[in-house]
Amino acid sequence: MNSDYAVFDYFHYEGKDEIYKTITRTNDNYLNPILSGFYPDPSICRVENKFYLINSSFSYFPGIPIFESEDLVNWKQIGHVIDRKEQANFTLAISKGMYAPTIRCHDGTFYVVCTNVDAGGNFIVTAKNPAGPWSNPIWFPNIDGIDPDIFFDDNGKVYITHNGPPPNNISVHEGHRAIYMFEYDIKNFKIIGEPKLVINGGTNMAEKPVWIEGPHIIKKDGFYYMICAQGGTEYRHTEVVFRSKNIFGPYESYEMNPILTQKNLDPNRKNQVTTTGHADFVQLPNGDWWSVFLGCRPYGDDFYNTGRETFMLPVEWKNGWPEIIGGNEPIPFIHKRPNLPLSTESVSPINGNFISDDEFDSTALDFKWNFVRTPSEKWYNLKDGKLFIKARKESIQTQTNFSFIARRQQHLQFDVSTKVSFDLKSNNETAGLAAFQNEKNYLLLGIRLNAENKQEIYLEKATNEVNEGKSEIVRKQELLSSSKALFFRIEGEAQYFTFYYKTNQDDNWKVLAENVDASILSTKKAGGFVGTYLGMYASSNHF
Repeated sequence: MNSDYAVFDYFHYEGKDEIYKTITRTNDNYLNPILSGFYPDPSICRVENKFYLINSSFSYFPGIPIFESEDLVNWKQIGHVIDRKEQANFTLAISKGMYAPTIRCHDGTFYVVCTNVDAGGNFIVTAKNPAGPWSNPIWFPNIDGIDPDIFFDDNGKVYITHNGPPPNNISVHEGHRAIYMFEYDIKNFKIIGEPKLVINGGTNMAEKPVWIEGPHIIKKDGFYYMICAQGGTEYRHTEVVFRSKNIFGPYESYEMNPILTQKNLDPNRKNQVTTTGHADFVQLPNGDWWSVFLGCRPYGDDFYNTGRETFMLPVEWKNGWPEIIGGNEPIPFIHKRPNLPLSTESVSPINGNFISDDEFDSTALDFKWNFVRTPSEKWYNLKDGKLFIKARKESIQTQTNFSFIARRQQHLQFDVSTKVSFDLKSNNETAGLAAFQNEKNYLLLGIRLNAENKQEIYLEKATNEVNEGKSEIVRKQELLSSSKALFFRIEGEAQYFTFYYKTNQDDNWKVLAENVDASILSTKKAGGFVGTYLGMYASSNHF
């Protein structure tokens, strides 16, 4: 590799959340969330004795991560549904792109339906192997809405259900939405007939329900059940259920709705989980039912950098209606596991406190790594146990696919570090370690040449709260002598991050900036629907 590349030797990530120091996972229980970090809008299906789970990924690439499990506790990522440019070429804002997918399997074929927001709309992809390859999108034409669901009825018919605008596009209150359904020819991938309105507004129009979305259809004992998110994916988020004897309705709202929410609980309780909703159900071979859903683990005044995560709780049926057990109580961080044989396969943990080291000794990037938007070219390489990232003209401040390879922040308390070598040739170049929420909300620990062409460690901050998100250097330190390699480290403590560096492996870490306010990376301040990413960055045109 030539000098245009920043070279990273390793990447170390360690979770240190206090809650997981007080509880112990055994063979009889599991930890919540089951997928830590930015894994929102879960959808799940079972094929014989295996379970498959997918999540929204918005404009991160590869998109729609897919996980496999035999016991609903130990999850292994087996790939991404969207992993080729021709499937989705993300160029939009971070929180556009892949919204709320649904996964189902029928007659040996896997189906995923999803919305590519502002870049094509609603589509379906298929695969014989859930690990891929998945087909190119087949688009649903003329659908105004998001969050599609696909349902295979026992009479051979197939239905697509989705969120959409209020009837005749007339809102009777703010946030008024509706649920629509149409029959679908799965052999020819064509819509049959016209979409029909099945739920207007939500559970009770007199209460002005908002943002009915995320529908999933389940059939049981002669009833069609529709579970939906309601209330918006923030603090007042809920999950509600309706049922009907007819697929197209009319649908009756359950008198005990919502079946899942945290909105009515004490906001000062310890170890909070908030914003729960957007659930999907799965039935076990023994007949038990379980739910997966999104939730957040906040700090302070409902700040969360980790984004929306995937949680799990059992479902019970009462008088013909499903209820998520404990869904209106504080979500437990430890719970009795599902009645399934425990998997013996060794998989890398995705929840609890864990250490994840990447020595870059593989020929391909691990599935945990993502890019911001779709790469137009391959600007990185793995060779001789190192990751080479090309310093290109695109910068972290722009809505582009800049040279950034990152993984999710999965804990409130964490420690992350890397080693980088970069032959700086101009004052515009940089390489380093970034905590990124979007182009106007990030923290970057980097190396550059200052005005005197001396090597300088710096901390750069961007926040949409100041100067419209334009970045500023908040701390810098000139190196006494040039160094071929540098070690960077971020220690996260919920709202506050501390940034370190050193020039030799055996040296002690030096603090560049201590207790930096990282709430600028929270969804509440940054906006959008994603979580914070931690990763390696390089640019030839950063300043």
